[in-house]
Order: sequence, then structure tokens, then C-alpha cells
Amino acid sequence: MANILEVRHLGKHFGGLQAVHDLTFNVREREILGLIGPNGAGKTTTFNLIAGFYPPDSGEVRFKGHDITFARADQICKMGICRTFQVARPFSNLTALENAMIGAFCHTANVHEAEEIAMRWLEFTDLAGRKDVLARNLTTIDQRRLELARALSTHPSLLLMDETMAGLTPAEIDVAIGLIAKVRDSGVTVIVVEHVMRAIMSVSERIIVLDGGEKIAEGTPREIAQNETVIRAYLGEGYRHARTA
Repeated sequence: MANILEVRHLGKHFGGLQAVHDLTFNVREREILGLIGPNGAGKTTTFNLIAGFYPPDSGEVRFKGHDITFARADQICKMGICRTFQVARPFSNLTALENAMIGAFCHTANVHEAEEIAMRWLEFTDLAGRKDVLARNLTTIDQRRLELARALSTHPSLLLMDETMAGLTPAEIDVAIGLIAKVRDSGVTVIVVEHVMRAIMSVSERIIVLDGGEKIAEGTPREIAQNETVIRAYLGEGYRHARTA
């Protein structure tokens, strides 16, 4: 499978803080790639660099063979990269349908067409029955679904999902895992940042581990779970014991 995204020697500083350092990795088409690491490891900053929220200090980002390193966020979105956020950010006074339509307007100015696109993704995320509900009145998991529906309405080829399972119950996490797989099966490549290890280990085909802004490991979930460097830096001895119990 061809690479859809290539990150080469990416670096970003904030004053004296080195948030990302010499980061290199590829993402294959229709892959679910997990990105994990302790708080402050550089995961969200990496997303922000890929999506055009920040310009890098060094390195290169290529999407479908094109250099997008210094493209604006709106340009990158129109090219086919969209992201969700750690905290759902719906327009609280708009309905679920109106929120999803905002994503659709990335590619069309036609209101009827935008509504059709938005409804398709609300149905995909099981929110069609709540299309007329104001976003502020949705439950936590439904706000997460709405964030996903709005992102998918931009018609991405690559979706960056940042801790979308934070605050969910175990049953809701199971639903979210299934939804991520469903997104990939629809033809969208996914990079997932997540701290819920049960989720990231079950949904990812490959995992990259960051620590201090640098990549310290890369491999299959099984390889990462057995990696001593990763256990020491992030997973902890408790994870080792739980896995072998």
C-alpha cells in the first residue's frame, strides 16, 4: 500500500521548549496508525504541524506526494486532511445538522448539497435521529460523534483523531473503537492519539511512541506492548503485569 503521508525530520520549538525533534514517519493509505506517549510528548503538536495550525521550524510534510509543509490549515483541509480535538468543539447554539454542514461547506457553497453531505455522515455516526438537537444538548459521546461527522463532512482522505475517547465509559469506548474501524473501512486513513491503551492496542495496525518530542519506538501493537523502552517511558510496570496476568 502506498504512503499517503510522509513526515521527514520535523521539528518545532516553543521558546526554549523542544516540542518535536527530528520526527520521521510514514502513514500508509487506509491504515489506522496509533500515536502514543506521555503528556507533553509532542503528539498534539505533531497533529498541529501536519494540519497547518503551526509552521514547523525544520523538516517536511508531504501528503499524497505534495509538499504541504507551510500550507495554511484551510488549504490542507481542502486537500484532504482534517482533525478532531481533545475537547469536542461544536457550535453549541447550532443543531447537529448545522454543525456537520459547516464541514461540508469546505467543498461546496450549495446549501442543499451541504445538507445532503452532512446527513450522510450523521447517519454514518448514528446521529441522524438527533439532527435537529442543539449541540449543547447532546451527550458527551454524541458530541464526539458530531465532531467526527463534521470532520468527515470535509471529505478527508486522512483523519487525525486527538483523544476522542477521553471521558467515555468502557461501553462507549467499545462503540468508539468500532466507529474508528468503520471510518477506515470507508476508505479514510486514520491517525489516532489516545491514552486508553485497551483502545489503541485493539484498533491500531501500527503504533508510534513519542517521548520528549522524539520517536522512541515504532511497531505493531504486540511489539510496542513488549518494548522495554516503551514500558519504562510510558506504559509502566503495571501494564506489563496486567498484560501477563
